[in-house]
Amino acid sequence: MSIFARPHYMSDATQFINQLKKEHPELEAQQRAGRALLWDKAVDRTLWQDFDAAEVAQKPYVYLTNPSQDS
Repeated sequence: MSIFARPHYMSDATQFINQLKKEHPELEAQQRAGRALLWDKAVDRTLWQDFDAAEVAQKPYVYLTNPSQDS
């Protein structure tokens, strides 16, 4: 057994979250539904390849519109 292990210790934040989950069991399902709206998406690899192929190289100095002219 490690001298640093504290098996019976539970932080205030952990206690709060556990209590919140007991009082609101639907909370985890709502979190998963919210995550699915933004993050859990199928990736179309061919579409991303098309996006990458369509990129236009940026000029070295973006404010210089015509590098052949002298100011």
